[in-house]
Formats: sequence, C-alpha cells, structure tokens
Amino acid sequence: MVSASGLRSLYRLVNSLRGRVALRSLRGMSLDPYGDERLVGLYDEDNGAGEDHDFYLQLADELTAKKVVDFGCGTGLLTRAFAVPGRVVIGVDPSATMLGYARRQPGAEAVTWVDGDASAVEGAGDAELVVSSGNTMMHISTEDFPWVLGALAAALRPGGVLSFESRNPAARAWEQWGAEATYGERDTPAGHLREWMEVTEVDNGRVVFDAHNVFEDGVDTVLTTALYFRTADEIRAGLESAGFGEIEVHAGWRQQPLADDSRLLVFRATKTA
Repeated sequence: MVSASGLRSLYRLVNSLRGRVALRSLRGMSLDPYGDERLVGLYDEDNGAGEDHDFYLQLADELTAKKVVDFGCGTGLLTRAFAVPGRVVIGVDPSATMLGYARRQPGAEAVTWVDGDASAVEGAGDAELVVSSGNTMMHISTEDFPWVLGALAAALRPGGVLSFESRNPAARAWEQWGAEATYGERDTPAGHLREWMEVTEVDNGRVVFDAHNVFEDGVDTVLTTALYFRTADEIRAGLESAGFGEIEVHAGWRQQPLADDSRLLVFRATKTA
C-alpha cells in the first residue's frame, strides 16, 4: 500500500482523469462520463488551484492576453481565474454535466462556456493564449492529435501561444496504477467512497484503465479511460506540423530542465503564421 500522501496524489490523478474521459473521442462525441453528479464535486475537491494554475495564469499575464481559450475546461476552476476585466475567456468541454457545474459557480458569468470537443473551438484566429490543463491532451488519439493541434492553432492569432502538459512515457506512471496501490476509502460530501484503479491494456503508448467509484449505495461506477503517452519529440513534431515554433518543453511548472525520466512535460509553443 502507498502512503497517505501518495494516496492523495492518486486521488488527484483519478479525479483529473474522471473529468476528461469524454475527450477520448473528438468527432461525433455524445458520451458524457459525468452522469453521476457526486463525482463532479470531487473533481474540484481533489484538483484545487496549484502550481499548474499559477503557471497558466502568469502566462496569460505575461502575454497581456485579451482572449484566452481553455480547452478541456472541466468544472472551470482555472477558467474562471482567467476572467479579469478586459479579457475574453472561453471554456470548452464535452461534458454537459461538468459545464453545468461550471456555470453555477461564482464568477461563471464572466466566461463563455462551450459544450463540445475540439471541433467546437472557434477558429477565429484572435486569441493570444490557448491552454489545455490536466490530462486533456493525453485523451486525444494518435489519429486525431494532428487535427486537434490544428484546431487549437486556428483559434490563435500569429504569435499566440499554446500551452499544455503531458506525461512522459519514460516514467511509466501506469505501473503504479494497480488496484492494491490505488485503493482508498474516504468520507466525501456525497458520502463514504471506496475507489481504486485497474490498468487493463498497455499498447504502444496507449494505456487503458478502469477507475472504480463505490458510494454507500453499493453501485460501482466504472469509468474506462484511454490515455496516449507521447514522447517530447513526438509532441514537438506534432506542434511543428501544426504551424508552431519557438517550442519550449520543461519538466515542471518552474521551468525545470527536462531529463529522460522526468514525470511531467510542460509545453509552450508559439503560432508562427
């Protein structure tokens, strides 16, 4: 079993993945994984503002961004933080349940909420910044990844910036996602919860796992998710093909230098034309 601090980290992982399940398919998306409203509240409880939010917010300020698009915004915690006077903020997510929650939060009226996948991102070419936080970009399939990067590029003005994070396949994080290592129980506002993860498939960078959630009613809500682990070089090549340059990649939110076994890949890329 992992330590209490380790379990908290795993809770954050499970919930960050819960909120992004619907991004695994980008065309013809109709599935909303958040049919259970109890899980929505857990997302914000386990994924509060941290260094990642600070990084993206500081980037918006650095760019003096007048328009920001948050792709895969989920409950909108980061999205609402972008909304300062004089800035247009758009949050896009395929989960109607997540967006419903987002629209009920304080400050939600300052954001334009869009229900949809990457095809719903307006290609207006006038945003200074597009961000995609959490594991959003990892839910994009190999086949759709170039198309999604193109859609996000179309939202940006020349010189605009796309920034997102991904997990380094060399760190092999999925090897820590077994049932024994991830099992935990806790009391939540929705009642007592038992939760764990089980990896069911690993194939050429594609990792499929089930996240189990059992509340006091005894029903096991199982969310099946596929994540696509890409190397820094693979992501860089995709960005270049989509018309991005000045590509920076670091191993963390404080611009830590990248190592072969770095857990996190943080990208910043500039639209060249």
